[in-house]
Amino acid sequence: MKVTEFDFSLPDAQIARYPLAERTASRLLHVDGRAGTFADRRFVDLLDLLQPGDLLVFNDTRVIPARLLGRKETGGQIEVFIERVVSDHEVLAFIRASKSPKPGAVLHLANAFDAVMLGRDAHNDDLFHLRFDPTRTALEWLEACGEIPLPPYMDRAAEAADSARYQTVYASKAGAVAAPTAGLHFDTAMLDRLRAAGVETAWVTLHVGAGTFQPVRVEDTDQHQMHTERYTVPQATVDAIAACRQRGGRITAVGTTSLRALESAAALGELTAGEGETALFITPGYRFRAIDRLLTNFHLPRSTLLMLVCAFGGQRLLLDAYAHAVASNYRFFSYGDAMLIERHDG
Repeated sequence: MKVTEFDFSLPDAQIARYPLAERTASRLLHVDGRAGTFADRRFVDLLDLLQPGDLLVFNDTRVIPARLLGRKETGGQIEVFIERVVSDHEVLAFIRASKSPKPGAVLHLANAFDAVMLGRDAHNDDLFHLRFDPTRTALEWLEACGEIPLPPYMDRAAEAADSARYQTVYASKAGAVAAPTAGLHFDTAMLDRLRAAGVETAWVTLHVGAGTFQPVRVEDTDQHQMHTERYTVPQATVDAIAACRQRGGRITAVGTTSLRALESAAALGELTAGEGETALFITPGYRFRAIDRLLTNFHLPRSTLLMLVCAFGGQRLLLDAYAHAVASNYRFFSYGDAMLIERHDG
């Protein structure tokens, strides 16, 4: 397929650069891939759209403060963006500098600690392998000195409020460098109301990487190489999905990251507990195995995530729904509004 098939125009004013005052105050576009319709709702209407016995699957990853400012030994300024923590003291990172550091170079970060550049990553030449000062773990250094890495389309520096709002209320497993944004709409009160209504919950972990923001630079989708991300699907979640199926409930993935974790774990046909790396690239024609519904935000034009939702809900319907969302002044991207998509099986 051609990447241009997944393009749309979005006014800059509809990019949500700040969150709403209340997490649950966003709008919800309900897209029914079975009926070929969509309808304007509020996010709190999710309580009416789910039934007792349904299951929500959340991604419990936690965003780490992955952005560090610093300087080279020569005095030149650098920006370090952590892609992933690979061990207690080592990370893979993107580095922005006038000249790339060479192996053995010492980087002075956040006016607090040093890191040694070990070399380029063997699998991705854009990434640098760094070893942090071993007096603390890499995660401890980041928690103490790093900044929350807001997506580039927000076009602003992180503020104090982002430390909480660019994080789900249930985030528990540190490792992501971008938020699983569909989960940002939930507060603890809404989670409590869903449970009280008989809606079950289950958990996966997928540590979202910086590659989620990388544009598709080829024209043919078959030529695109996805970035890899780490995921875990616990046995308890596999059991919860099986039980939901048995009682006739519906499974909703909260976010494309939850969907990708579950579909990766079901790649051989049957959902299996485990962990691993996934580079799953979903485009129209993909056969979904694990879920019935997808709760997600609105995604960038020509992006792999827009391709994924088109595969799930039907390409023509989803692009029509996006056009409606633009015309109806929905808020887009990480701090924006939400969609609930019923799977299209045509």
